[in-house]
Amino acid sequence: METYKEFTFEAAHKLEPYSGLHGHSFKVSVHLVGEPDPVFGWAANLYEVEKQIEEIHKILDHTYLNDIEGLSVPSLENLAKWIYDRLAEKSPALQRVELKRGAEGQAEGCVYQPAKAA
Repeated sequence: METYKEFTFEAAHKLEPYSGLHGHSFKVSVHLVGEPDPVFGWAANLYEVEKQIEEIHKILDHTYLNDIEGLSVPSLENLAKWIYDRLAEKSPALQRVELKRGAEGQAEGCVYQPAKAA
């Protein structure tokens, strides 16, 4: 079973030498995978995941991403991994994080999913 939760945030960043200071509306989709709960059927309890997402949201929303520890180069790819790493600490069912910015039909983004150890 795969369960997901989405959230959005607004933030500014710059990626020198490619861009000056500018901002985006970001959309994040957090995907959790596991055996279905025998009662509720979910792969992960979203009530618990929401608490963790809220902590991350408070750090990222309406900020300058370059000033956040671990995000001195806040590309989409680095930001997706940063979010994944923070959620993975408390969410063993976490499989991947999808991150995008831009309007529907004109968005760009990435998916971070670490390789599983064999």
